[in-house]
Amino acid sequence: MPPCPAAPARRAALLRLGSAATVAALAPLTPAARAAEPDGWLPVEREVAEAVKSPAVTVVHFWAPWCPNCLAELKSGGWKKFVEDNPKATVIFVTVRDERDGAAELAKFGLGRQKNFRHLQHPNPSRRPETEMNSFMGLRVGWTPATWIYRNNRQRFALNYGQIRFNILQQLVDDTDPKWL
Repeated sequence: MPPCPAAPARRAALLRLGSAATVAALAPLTPAARAAEPDGWLPVEREVAEAVKSPAVTVVHFWAPWCPNCLAELKSGGWKKFVEDNPKATVIFVTVRDERDGAAELAKFGLGRQKNFRHLQHPNPSRRPETEMNSFMGLRVGWTPATWIYRNNRQRFALNYGQIRFNILQQLVDDTDPKWL
């Protein structure tokens, strides 16, 4: 399917709103970049893979309780507002690179009781480069936080460069509307 004619204008607007690193991550992934499910996936990966099959938007957010950027996102109230403003979207927080699951930290900032919110724990708590989790569902995870946006089992956007700007996140979720893709 050809890209939406308005897509270049939207990307230009996003460039004015966000950092160049964030905008560089906005391009939808090519079919070759989407990995098929290998037999070696962890249960947490299988659970997320099942969730992203939904025709609705699924936002997958990789975070850690020790991460200053992750905490800044929470303290701003941005995630709580985003989850509550998007009841048809599923938001999945995956705690990574920490033995603590972070549920208490999320609850402190109003996340956890929403029907469209799920919290999962990656079983590898290592933060050492040689042993840390560096991929999920066959896709690279190099930075915490990182946020992926799916619809209909397709990753539409990957923001792999740290702290999110919620106006950009909302625009990307809106841009997954089938009439644009």
